[in-house]
Amino acid sequence: MRSITSAGAALGAVLAVSSCGVGGSGGSGGGVATGSAGGGTGIHRIQHVVIVMQENRSFDEYFGTFPGVDGLPRQGAQFTSCVPDPQGGCQKPFHDPNPVNAGGPHGQTNATADVDGGKMDGFVGQAAGGRRGCANANDPACTNGKGVDVMGWKDARDIPNYWTYAQDFTLQDRMFEPNASWSLPEHLFLVSEWSAKCASASNPDSCVNALQSPNNPPDRGGGRKQPPNGQPVPSLYAWTDLTWLMNRQHVSWKYYVAPGTEPDCEDSTEQTCVQKQQNAGTPGIWNPLPFFTDVAQDHQLGNIQDLSRFTADAQKGQLPAVSWIVPNSKTSEHPPASTATGQTYVTGLVNAIMKSPDWSSTAIFLTWDDWGGFYDHVQPPAVDQNGYGLRVPAMVISPYARRGYVDHQTLSHDAYAKFIEDDFLGGQRLDPKTDGRADPRPDVREDASALGDLQADFDFAQRPLPPVVLSSTPAPGPASIPGT
Repeated sequence: MRSITSAGAALGAVLAVSSCGVGGSGGSGGGVATGSAGGGTGIHRIQHVVIVMQENRSFDEYFGTFPGVDGLPRQGAQFTSCVPDPQGGCQKPFHDPNPVNAGGPHGQTNATADVDGGKMDGFVGQAAGGRRGCANANDPACTNGKGVDVMGWKDARDIPNYWTYAQDFTLQDRMFEPNASWSLPEHLFLVSEWSAKCASASNPDSCVNALQSPNNPPDRGGGRKQPPNGQPVPSLYAWTDLTWLMNRQHVSWKYYVAPGTEPDCEDSTEQTCVQKQQNAGTPGIWNPLPFFTDVAQDHQLGNIQDLSRFTADAQKGQLPAVSWIVPNSKTSEHPPASTATGQTYVTGLVNAIMKSPDWSSTAIFLTWDDWGGFYDHVQPPAVDQNGYGLRVPAMVISPYARRGYVDHQTLSHDAYAKFIEDDFLGGQRLDPKTDGRADPRPDVREDASALGDLQADFDFAQRPLPPVVLSSTPAPGPASIPGT
């Protein structure tokens, strides 16, 4: 199993195989992607970035026994970590084939307790102390388990397609969620590199850092109500998001929303909630772009579309330069959603891209938004007041991905914005000093010294990898540890 141990070695490898090398400031700028291979060199061979965001799984749960990774600590088949159990003793990792899990609470306070100053020993206690009997098991403060299943791990027997993608393309074993918190802040970071609370939707200077509790969607607190169909969506987020930069440089984008119900409550402090309906016309915690003032001002609300449009766009070879795809509650893998159902959904998305004329120029970034309370043994690095959060599964699927490669760089989902900016925006950052729309964000996340570069996961000189079209109902793979 090939691996990479540092950002410096990774970038050196990219430079060795790419005449374009690494870097964004000398990039070619924007433009609507076309879909033909060979439309550029180096990173510009990628004309379509597709970010598939699933929910609530830790790296150790999904890939802790994958060959060559920084996985679950063990000697032979015996795991050496044991997390204290408030009922007595401690709990070791165990193989959990159940596709339906409970997980644990996963708000800001839970992240702090799970990490416990680097001891990484709070998971069982937090899960055992989570609220039970909730009307909605997806409430971030809840768990309907007894705390033990947060120590469960899976392998190719349970998630065979995910393991196949990891074997055939690139797996990242130090991808951290950008924020040490839950889904709404994560999705704000995904599209804007910040989570904040704004006193005025028209004034970016009125926004202040808010890791746990940014402005809630309009059908939540403050007496706001969801507007009737066809009525304007009220703005909540006055700071600048990535689509502002893309619109200025004429870079196409779409945000595809799976219809159904939201995978999570809209307030991480709630004990119960009725899951809200979601579709392209109903903004919420997984569909935050309609709440951004600049998206409305740019007249780009129509870029937020039903997931069915993604399949049609892929079939026609008309994928935009940047796509974000979010699931619904059944396909999200957020406990108690089935991992098997989620894998089937993701496989369908990947297959649609691989069968598309756009496959030859596409990079799929597949990841999970937060750890969901599940055990992970790696202490997250501290980059600023907001993160990083805990480690999550992540991989790159592309004709130019390094096959069978394990990337050990320190990464967060901020690396997706960095890649997009370097590929399509000439290296422009969401930087208040240079982006033309100043806001008071505490730092420029894409330029964090700890953050690696996703270009290291590509070999732009290699013979392009062929599609790997998989069954949506795969047979179980082999055990990763003999005898388990």
